[in-house]
Amino acid sequence: MKFLSGFVTFENLHEVRRLCHWGPIIALSVIAICSTMAILDSIIWYWPLDTTGGSINFLMLINWTVLILYNYFNAMFVGPGYIPIGWKPENQVDMQYLQYCRVCQGYKAPRSHHCRKCNRCVMKMDHHCPWINNCCGHLNHAYFTSFLLLAPLGCSHAAIIFIMTMYTQLYERISFGWSTVKIDMSAVRQFQPLMPFSVPAFAATLFALGLALGTTIAVGMLFFIQMKVILRNKTSIETWIEEKAKDRIQHYQTGEEFIFPYDLGGRWLNFKQVFTWSGTPKGDGTVWPVHPKCHQHTLTIEQLKQKADKRVRSVQYQVVEDYNGACCPLSKGIQTFFRTPCTEEPRIPMNKGDIILATRGTKWWMYGDKVLSEEEMKAGDRVRGWFPRRCVEKCHYDTAANDSTSNKKVN
Repeated sequence: MKFLSGFVTFENLHEVRRLCHWGPIIALSVIAICSTMAILDSIIWYWPLDTTGGSINFLMLINWTVLILYNYFNAMFVGPGYIPIGWKPENQVDMQYLQYCRVCQGYKAPRSHHCRKCNRCVMKMDHHCPWINNCCGHLNHAYFTSFLLLAPLGCSHAAIIFIMTMYTQLYERISFGWSTVKIDMSAVRQFQPLMPFSVPAFAATLFALGLALGTTIAVGMLFFIQMKVILRNKTSIETWIEEKAKDRIQHYQTGEEFIFPYDLGGRWLNFKQVFTWSGTPKGDGTVWPVHPKCHQHTLTIEQLKQKADKRVRSVQYQVVEDYNGACCPLSKGIQTFFRTPCTEEPRIPMNKGDIILATRGTKWWMYGDKVLSEEEMKAGDRVRGWFPRRCVEKCHYDTAANDSTSNKKVN
């Protein structure tokens, strides 16, 4: 009882709620279906107690399932690591190089970003993954990437078992006529397996084969994307920041040379920053080893420059048509309905007369910040997201650079 009382704490129960989300439900369902069908089919095709190969095959299946679930749950429950609420750098001078997060009431440490889903500033944030219902960041990056590697390997093994089971079970049931091919699922094999291979079993195996192949391709592609950024000691967000840095320098012709500060110059050195024998990545999540030509705040200074450039380039629009914030508003036109952005970023409800500072967009949708009153800004509110382009009209005057709306160093 003491062990249970020590394990089942409020924090643990709160983390268990992450399972109550469509992402983990689908992911765990796919793992359960593929693993269960692979084990059952291996009993039909390659009985583990008859040969050494059958035993090895069966143990490998169990091994894949255990390793996949181990890394999956660690990625979910260990979490990325969060910057403490109200965090400040030890050196007060460094505050000028950092962005301030109004939600967390503190400064963002280098490489950290605020996640709207988790509602916290995340250490070395890569992205928010709906499949684990958590962010991928500093503490769980290795677990997440290991899961992305093991899942395709396990599904590939399962797919081979599904194919071989269907082949061996159907081989003696197929009869060839002059112009037809018939499959008799009721035919009895010479050596009857422990479990019968009926029509439902065939359908279930075929369905599991589709899941296994789809998972191998989709998750395998994600694994290569993650390894690409890990070997450069980057995150997905930092790759985007680097691209914008080059665009900014080219646009303004400043002649600057931007060097990504966290690339240590060797793939093995970068790899060891994430993967360690202890399972705990190097660093405390706030201070990082950097390139000799850079310092701790090289990237945060670039982010501040991009924020300032974003405010200068933002275009002011006035809302001419009410919008309730629906994800796919049919009332705003067929094209708006079908061309809705495929992202979890929010939509912002708007009323006629509101002012929006747009920073990017597509032909049918735009993204920007709603201009709030001084009281709302002082309270730390910020409303930003996507909205239909047809609901706004470009203002003939430009106050995007007005001090009242360009609050720098804000989350």
